[in-house]
Amino acid sequence: MKDWIDIKNKVFIVTGGSSGIGNAIVRELLNQGANVVNADLNSSKIRNDQLLDVKTNLTSKEMVANVVRQAQENFGKIDGLVNNAGINLPRLLVDSRQDRSKYELKLDDFQKMFAVNVQSMFLMTQAVARVLVKQKNGVIINMSSEAGLEGSEGQSVYSATKGAINGFTRSWAKELGHYNIRVVGVAPGIMEATGLRTLSYEEALAYSRNKTVEQLRKGYSNTSTIPLGRSGKLSEVADLVSYLLSDRSSYITGVTINVAGGKSRG
Repeated sequence: MKDWIDIKNKVFIVTGGSSGIGNAIVRELLNQGANVVNADLNSSKIRNDQLLDVKTNLTSKEMVANVVRQAQENFGKIDGLVNNAGINLPRLLVDSRQDRSKYELKLDDFQKMFAVNVQSMFLMTQAVARVLVKQKNGVIINMSSEAGLEGSEGQSVYSATKGAINGFTRSWAKELGHYNIRVVGVAPGIMEATGLRTLSYEEALAYSRNKTVEQLRKGYSNTSTIPLGRSGKLSEVADLVSYLLSDRSSYITGVTINVAGGKSRG
C-alpha cells in the first residue's frame, strides 16, 4: 500500500534547516523518505544519506544559485522549496525610558531583518521557480508567523517582514499557478522553546512589553489568548509542511495557514 503522504524520493530544499522549526521540518521530510537539501550557514547535526548540507549565506545570489545547482547535481531534480530561514530582533520604534537604548530600532536592525527574512526568500524562490516553471510542477512553502497576520508589540519589523512574505505568497501563487506550481504560507504562533529562544531574545522582548522575562514566559501557555492552553510543538508545524508539499494538498495555494492553537488578541 502506498504511503498516504507519498513524498518518498522527492527532493526538497529547506532553508535554515539546522535548528528550530527548520530542523523539525528536515527530520520529518527525511522520515517520509524524501531527499533534503539543507541551505544554512551551519551544518545539520542529522546524519542521513538523503540529506545534503550546503553552507549558504542566503542573502547572496551566487550562493543561492549554488544550492540549486548542487540539489540538481546530487538528486537530479527539485520538487519543492521550504523558505524557513529567518531572524527576529525585538525592538521598540521609540524607547521613552532611556536615551540611546539598545532596544530602540536602528537602521542596521531594520536592514538585517529584511535582508535575511525577505531578500533571501526572494532570491531562493526565484532561483527554484526557474526550475519548477520548466518542469511545470512544484510546491513552494513560505514560513510566515502569526506576527505577520496581526502584528506584534516589540516586533514591528519582524511582523513587517512576515507581512511582506504573506503578500509574496498570494501574488506568486497567482503568477506560478499557470505552471502548476503551488505557493502556500505557514504561520506558526507561540512554539515550544528551541535554541533560538535565547535569554537575550526574551530580555529584549520582555523589555519592549514592559514585562519581566518570567511574566513573558507565562504567556507561552496562557489560556486567555491560546484556547488550547499550550505552546505548539515543532513537529506539528513539520507535519503540516509535509502535507502541503504532498499531492494530498493539491488544491491549496495562495493562502497562509495559521498554526497557533486558536491564539488571538480578542
